[in-house]
Amino acid sequence: MSVPVISLTAARALHLAAQGLLAPAKRKARAEDVPAAIQRMGLLQIDTISVVARSPYLVLFSRLGDYAPHWLEQALAGRQLFEYWAHEACFLPIEDFALLRHRMLNPQKMGWKYSQAWVEEHQEAIDGVLHHIAAHGPQRSADFNAQKKGSNGWWEWKPEKRHLETLFTAGKLMVAERRNFHRVYDLTERLLPEWDDARHALSEEQARWDMLARTCRYLGIFKAEWLADYYRLKRVTPKNLLRQLQQQGEIVPLKVAQLPGDFYLHHSLAELLPLAEQNTLRSRVTTLLSPFDPVVWDRRRALELFNFDYRLECYTPKPKRQYGYFTLPVLNRGELIGRIDAKMHRRVGEFEVISFHLEPDVRMGKQRCQDLFQAISRMAQWHGAAQVRLKAVPEALRAQYGEVWQLG
Repeated sequence: MSVPVISLTAARALHLAAQGLLAPAKRKARAEDVPAAIQRMGLLQIDTISVVARSPYLVLFSRLGDYAPHWLEQALAGRQLFEYWAHEACFLPIEDFALLRHRMLNPQKMGWKYSQAWVEEHQEAIDGVLHHIAAHGPQRSADFNAQKKGSNGWWEWKPEKRHLETLFTAGKLMVAERRNFHRVYDLTERLLPEWDDARHALSEEQARWDMLARTCRYLGIFKAEWLADYYRLKRVTPKNLLRQLQQQGEIVPLKVAQLPGDFYLHHSLAELLPLAEQNTLRSRVTTLLSPFDPVVWDRRRALELFNFDYRLECYTPKPKRQYGYFTLPVLNRGELIGRIDAKMHRRVGEFEVISFHLEPDVRMGKQRCQDLFQAISRMAQWHGAAQVRLKAVPEALRAQYGEVWQLG
């Protein structure tokens, strides 16, 4: 049986289709679209940087368009979602609690996220935090004593915050809700009263297998080497998994003309394969992506599939930054064409494009300028901005739309 061969453009479109970025949303977003989008991606990574909207809100905006950010907290409080360490700290569908439970039951394998030495040193205090929540209900870190400034000049975590994080990593506490994006913790047994580890928890081996199988669907098109990063798995050898998934018809092998290596397509995209083979499958989405979007969070995959070498520079000293503090990758009709460093000035209602760096050989024609004008305007309006201000941007964009434009 011959192996289908598709173009790089088609491969990118298939991946974007799996991620919900093939076509713009056809209707106004609804609250139920938030957990549905997370189910489609599998994971929604959490980050607290807020120079623009925080990352999880941005990822959802890229797929849903204008939506109410509080729907995310609503889904969490309604037990449609839960939080845990997956790719990193993530929102996940509540149905996937069993998938991560083995990590909670053996937290010693969680590296820096859990310290057995800390537990042994502070066992009595940790038990006290647990008993306090049992007696008094959900608690925030702020509900305990205020943190103090350390001798080194930095604000240090108070012990109770670390105790809460330890209990969370060990699965004894869950995030019941978020208030102003701050975690509110409650007992796992109170939030999931029907849960029984003996009956419901998966073994580590089964959970790892399931994570890899699910990643095939979330990526849509993939190489074997791309699978481990999605759930941050170590020592992955997916050969047997891929063979079994092929036998079950879950995936099919294919080739990408401009890329080396063996690729696979998940069966959920089978109806799009004929269009991909005819090279007529195209993404029509133009949007700004979060740095923690699944499309770009694996730097190696983004480089191989999109020829986009991306690194977040917010942790890089300012003099050494090449592109900016919190640059947003620009997705334009199936290509990652550049990165925008933006800031929302909330007090004055202005969305500022500090810089816009195009990738080499990308040209700003009339259609692309229009696409970017509309994408920036949509994002700015969703942020509540009344106007957009451009600074260091391609001259073609400034020439067509000016330095400042008002939003209706």
